[in-house]
Amino acid sequence: MVLTSTNTRVESLSKSGTLQIPKEYIRPQDELTTITDIFHHENNQQCPQVPTIDLNDIVSNDPKAREKCRQEIVKAATEWGVMHLVNHGISSDLINRVKAAGEGFFDQPVEEKEKYSNDIDSGNRQGYGSRLATNACGQLEWQDYFFHLIFPEDKRDLTIWPSTPNDYIPATEEYARQLRQLASKILAVLSLGLRLEEERLEKEVGGMEELLLQLKINYYPKCPQPELALGVEAHTDVSALTFILHNMVPGLQLFYNGQWVTAKCVPDSIIMHIGDTIEILSNGKYKSILHRGLVNKEKVRISWAVFCEPPIEKIILKPLPETVSEEQPALFPPRTFQQHMEHKLFRKNNETLDPK
Repeated sequence: MVLTSTNTRVESLSKSGTLQIPKEYIRPQDELTTITDIFHHENNQQCPQVPTIDLNDIVSNDPKAREKCRQEIVKAATEWGVMHLVNHGISSDLINRVKAAGEGFFDQPVEEKEKYSNDIDSGNRQGYGSRLATNACGQLEWQDYFFHLIFPEDKRDLTIWPSTPNDYIPATEEYARQLRQLASKILAVLSLGLRLEEERLEKEVGGMEELLLQLKINYYPKCPQPELALGVEAHTDVSALTFILHNMVPGLQLFYNGQWVTAKCVPDSIIMHIGDTIEILSNGKYKSILHRGLVNKEKVRISWAVFCEPPIEKIILKPLPETVSEEQPALFPPRTFQQHMEHKLFRKNNETLDPK
């Protein structure tokens, strides 16, 4: 049995009993050679390990402990551009509520979720969908999602937030508030790592009033041919920072030192990516790492990604003057956030491994 409708939700494809995925989900040949069994790859102890950063001392009264924590963040942002954050200050109880709310939404029948469906063609990106943007290779991703803005509070549209389960709104609201505070702490450390005043990067990405936090709950159903598909194709995040929770099913891979490395599942952690916005402002000191999501035939994977994005037109993204010199010329041309997204969207296929 082969289903070929591109309008079908991926969850429906997964539950249809099909043994072959539609051709529009099959990756190009050059990618297929790199797709591995995610469970086998996660257990490979020989691969490099994504750094785990303990944030317990990020605002410690002990100057030495505080500086050690900050240096570890800067080192991970410089060498990897991604890290597991532990002791991040957001309680396990709240995180479990956020996860339970997202799982509860996706546990509903597809017909119920369709009441929240978005309409990308009309410019309405918020809501339930199966394809958020045009992909570089033209193929579809093995993923459904729910996407909406969660901060600042005055920019939210609660009418499109799920009413079921009933803890979805309160749990997500509180998580957004606490995550925004964590973003400020990280931006302050990254500013100091560039020898700038603590508030500088926060200001450059829009500040408390204009930095947007967008939540995308990614739902990756079981896939009958995981060796042929990707949950999300290789990309770098356009955001300033991205914070990710997941349901402890592996799937995230990072392109590090010329090879795909699988991120381990670290209990009670939040994965944080440096996005293109911070890479540009830092003139390439901090890395926006290429990454992708694999799927499997045994377990549903869910992730909660919050993208911290500057206002799309108001700020010109370019290397900060303090990061540019004769020895280190500007690596990026000036663009608005909107222009940067369009540049990435319309570049040619052979540039897909180039985050610039």
